[in-house]
Parts: sequence; structure tokens; C-alpha cells
Amino acid sequence: MKAESSRGEWSSKIGFILAAAGSAIGLGSIWRFPYITGQSGGAVFVLVYLFLVFTIGISLMMAEIVIGKKGRLNAVGSFRRLGGKHWGLVGWIGVIAAFVILSYYGVIGGWTMAYVLKSFTGLISTSGSGEVAKIFEAFISDGKQMLFYQGLFMAATVIVVFRGVSGGIERLCTFCMPALFILMILLIGRALTLPGAMEGVVFFLKPDFSKLSGEVVLSAMGQAFFSLSLGIGAMVIYGSYLPDKTDIPKASLQICFLTFMISLMAGLIIFPSLFAFGMEPGAGAGLTFITLPVVFAKMPGGVLWAASFFVLFFFAALTSSVSLLEVVVSYMIDSLGWDRKKATILLGVLISVVGIPSALSQGAVTINVFGVSFLDAADFFASNLLMPAGGFLTAVFIGWVAYSAGFDGITGGGAVPFRHKKLWMFILRFIAPVCILVIFIAGLKW
Repeated sequence: MKAESSRGEWSSKIGFILAAAGSAIGLGSIWRFPYITGQSGGAVFVLVYLFLVFTIGISLMMAEIVIGKKGRLNAVGSFRRLGGKHWGLVGWIGVIAAFVILSYYGVIGGWTMAYVLKSFTGLISTSGSGEVAKIFEAFISDGKQMLFYQGLFMAATVIVVFRGVSGGIERLCTFCMPALFILMILLIGRALTLPGAMEGVVFFLKPDFSKLSGEVVLSAMGQAFFSLSLGIGAMVIYGSYLPDKTDIPKASLQICFLTFMISLMAGLIIFPSLFAFGMEPGAGAGLTFITLPVVFAKMPGGVLWAASFFVLFFFAALTSSVSLLEVVVSYMIDSLGWDRKKATILLGVLISVVGIPSALSQGAVTINVFGVSFLDAADFFASNLLMPAGGFLTAVFIGWVAYSAGFDGITGGGAVPFRHKKLWMFILRFIAPVCILVIFIAGLKW
């Protein structure tokens, strides 16, 4: 294996926090969270999601970060170093999940880039005439456009990872995360000043407990898991670049807080806007690319607001995609001795090629797996099978196998106080595995 010193490390604590938050903040917070919230009763879903993020979510995040911090290698190598050769399987689950997710994530990331341009070239004027669904369907059915924008997004991802940990990933997130917050604050200000916007705020922030159900709790558990990028090895990798005396509980709390805040801010952009114009909050997965352009078309200066929204969507997608590529690149650097440039370029090209069926399966070519599109099948395999399996085994690993190494890593060998050891261990040993199994079983429905 290559010397650990060649792997790179974060130049500052804030760089790590922003990069880790950037990994978590992506399609999960800005695309998935609003439409799942709209379908799951609004504020009561948000309340359950908040509770789960700061109990199970933060506990698993601490576990993943500490595995990386103690292992000082990629996901496979860190699990092996702390638990023995057979535990490397858990790391492999993360590497495969990251590879598969990025293969179709690049497709949706490409959509965000295309919609930034489309915002300036007729999307908004056409949306005002009620043709937005046709625009989206025509776009995703155009194979050449799909491949072009997928390739463009993947090229942006490769360029960032190619430049390394501090020079690429950290620098990107140090710019993108503040920019994302600024754009979101501007969009929230615009949304809240629309006539009728407060009805959307009430839907989003005032819980109606009559809507609380087992299905809502299950959706919130799945969203907490998905939005924090757990079970794919990203936090293990980012943890492996940390200095020894990092306060992992505090860092994890900050990452979870930023992730929740971005989700909350996305909701404060979308729901007031939807209710102001009498749109359906439970519009589903098409909310971002079909419903929102109609909303922007009804606003004065709609082109500017639409472009701003899709720019921040692109920033969020890119900070997540670089973490996915880093999971795979890090394995090649540590285990096969590849240099970063070689690993990044070759894997970027390979993942882009593997993503071609996902790009074309949305309408350009009929590519189905068990009755669903290739992209949906890839998403099901990664999100419903690999991620829960990785999260379950991570909880078991730190809770029952490597708990001594976990305690030592959390406290920095005694240098960092941690008063919640018993609670953390109880969640990892009992609560998290049960909850993840429930998500896993429910997720087996195709």
C-alpha cells in the first residue's frame, strides 16, 4: 500500500466541515427532501426527520468518520485495519455503492447544468404557457443532450477530484457552500414576499399530528439516511484525512446541522412559492424540473430566479459527486498504488461509460430492468440495498466489534471529552440496526 502521507489531508477544520456537509447536501436535500415532505404531510414529516437526523443519523456519521480517522485508509482498508480482512466487505459495499450512485448521479447533475442554460433560453416563457412537462420530456428523450450534459457534469467532478483533497475538494466546498447559502437566502426572501406564501410556511413548519403515520416515520428514516450520505464510505474517506485530535462529535453535529438547515431552507424556497400560486405540494419527483419552472414563470424576473435556483442545485450536486468519486479514487490510490491523476481520470471515464444506459433510459432508448428504467434500477440497487446494508454493518462494526477503537478515535486518545459514550453505543448496538432493517425490508418493494 502507498504511504499514508501521500493521501493528503484537510488544511483546516472548516474545510472538512464544509466538504463533509457538501457531500451530504446534494440531491437528497434540495431535490428529494422537498417532494418527500410534500407527499408525507409537511411539517410533521420535518419534525420526525429532525429527530432522526440528530439521533440515529449523527450516531452513524460519527461511526463512519471515526473508522476513517482510525484506519487512515480508504473504506475497504480502514475496515480491514480495524476489524480484520473479512470486514473489508463493508468497505467494498461503500465503494460499489458510490460507483453505482455516481453513474446515474452524473445524469441528474447534467440536468441541473442544462436547466441553468435553459433558464436563459426560453424555459421560463414556455413554462408560462403550460408546456414545461413537454420541455422536460423532450429534453430527457434527446440522447445527444443527455450524453453531452452527463459528460460535462462528470468532467467538472473529475477536475475537482484531480486537484486533490485540499487543492480540489476543500477549495470547491469552501467556495460553493457559502455561495449556496447566499443564493438560498435570496430565494427565500423572494419566496416569502409572494402573496399567499404564508400558507406554504404553515404547511411546512406547523405540524399536523393527524398526518403522523408509520409510513411518514419510515419515509423520514429513509430521508435522514439518504441525505446524510451514510452507507457509501464517503464519511469514512473524509474522516481518514482528519488530524488526530479532531473533535468528531462536534464536527458531526455541525455537519448534521448544516445538512438539516439546507433542507429547511430548500423547503422555505419551494413551499411558499407553490402555495402562492396554488400548485400541488405533493407533486413528486418532477417537482424540481417540472413544477418549479411554472412557479418561476409566474414571478417577476422569473428568468433570474430560475437560473439562481438551478445554479445552487448544481453547486449542491457537484459537492456530492466529488465525494462519491473520491470514495472510489481513494481505494485505487491506497490499494493499487495508483497516483491521483491516473485514478481520477480513468475512473471518471469508466463511471461515465457505465452511466450511459442511465442517461439514455429516460426516453432516448428503451433500457429496462425488471420493468423499470435502467436509471431507476441502478438507484434501487444502490439506495434500497447497498446503502442500508452498509449502514447496518457499520453500526454493528463499531457497536460490537471495534468499539474500543471507536472510543479511542472519538476521544482522540483521551484528548477530547465525550460524555455520551453509553448513549452513542446504545444507538449503534440496538436502535440503528433495527431502524435500518425496517428501512431495508420496506425498501425491497420495487
